[in-house]
Parts: sequence; structure tokens; C-alpha cells
Amino acid sequence: MMQDEQLIKKRFLDLFQQAQRKGIVCFSDFLTLNEQNILNSCAGSLGITYELSGGCFYAERQIAAFLPDALYYEWSYPIKCIEIAPAYPKFADTISHRDVLGALMNLGIAREKLGDILIKDNKAYLFVKREIADYIAEELQQVCHTIVHCVLEEPSAMAVGPELKEFEKIVASNRLDSVIAAMSGKSRSQSVVLIQSGKIFINGAECLHNTYLCKQNDVISIRGTGKFIFDGEIGTTKKSKMKIRFRQYV
Repeated sequence: MMQDEQLIKKRFLDLFQQAQRKGIVCFSDFLTLNEQNILNSCAGSLGITYELSGGCFYAERQIAAFLPDALYYEWSYPIKCIEIAPAYPKFADTISHRDVLGALMNLGIAREKLGDILIKDNKAYLFVKREIADYIAEELQQVCHTIVHCVLEEPSAMAVGPELKEFEKIVASNRLDSVIAAMSGKSRSQSVVLIQSGKIFINGAECLHNTYLCKQNDVISIRGTGKFIFDGEIGTTKKSKMKIRFRQYV
């Protein structure tokens, strides 16, 4: 695991140094939450300047743009959005995230070239690297048993994003076991079991420590329950308990 992390850091540093040498913005592929977390943790010590975008608000998978000290041109992320819709809606099966991803894997597309896949009104909205957008739009003709057609759009033209439901809860603290109990509706002791059994992921990385203190904008996944964004503390009660807010992906 440590060796993998060092390789990821080296890749980030190589891209940043390339940006500095050439005076251009250099881009990564789509990064997982864990890779984004590694970049965020090492950027300060390595002197890396970067920005992130996945093409839509609250995107999970994002591209890192590594910025040179001197930049003399306007730039944009190499991201396209593809709307994937049933060609014959009356006869279409329900399109799912898994089905779309499977169809793309069958085309031989590497996962790191693909961003988020959002499903709305039985259409899929796929964020991809620009370099493979035309190929996917031309070659993707079927998702599971459903014939589909694809339309290429700029991400800015697509008013799509993940649906989030907001919650406010009262907890003893922002310790992970307390927060998991609030998110899952389980008891504190049951939440500890979830954590210790490897069912909790924070920013894409497994977390086995129930004493971890949740931070604002942590993305917390609970296997069997769902995925959440922790917005942090919003106040305290008269009994000095903590009020927190979080949002769940629906």
C-alpha cells in the first residue's frame, strides 16, 4: 500500500514538474477519492499547485490540473459529457450505473479515462476525457439489452449533478463511530462493528479507526447503507452536544 502511494505521489510530482518546464497546464486522468486525498496531503510538502474538477458539482472522480508558476493563456479541463439515452424509450430496460460501466468496459475503455456516471430519467450522463469522447459516442450502441444513442456536450451545458438529501443530527462528537451511527441509524456499538469489519471508507480509503475525527467535506461510504458528504458542525445543544449536517447521495 505504501509503495502504491509513493508511485502515485511520484506521478503527481512528474506532472507538476512537466507543467513548470513547459509553462503549460498538465492534466491527470480521473482520480479516485483516495488519489485525490493523497494529492491533497502531499501537495504542500512537494510545492505542487493544482486544481480539481470532475465536470459537475460534487463529482466523485476528478481530474487534477497542475499549474505552472507563470501561465499566459486561458485553459479548460479536457472533459466532455456524453448523454446516453434509449433509442426507443417505450421498449427500453431501466439503465443503471453498473450496466453503463459494463458496456464501456466491453469497449476496452480504461477506468481512469472515465469520470462520474449519473443516472436521471432513465438517461445516463457520462463525464469522460476529451481524447476518447468521440470514440465512445460512435461505438457505444447498446447498454445491456437497450439500444442507445449518444450526444456529446460540453459539461457547462449540462445541468446535471448527483442528487443529495440533507440531514441534521445531534451527536456526542465528530468521532467516526458517532457520525456513522447518525448516518446509518445504528447504535454506537453497531457502528464500531461496521468500522472494524472494514465496511467504512473515507475519501475512498478504508478506515478501521473508530476514533478518527471526521472533517468537513469528508466523503464517507458505508457498505450496505450508502455514501455521504460530511458538512461538519453547525452548532451545539444546551447540553453541549454537537449538531452536525451531512448529505446523502440518493
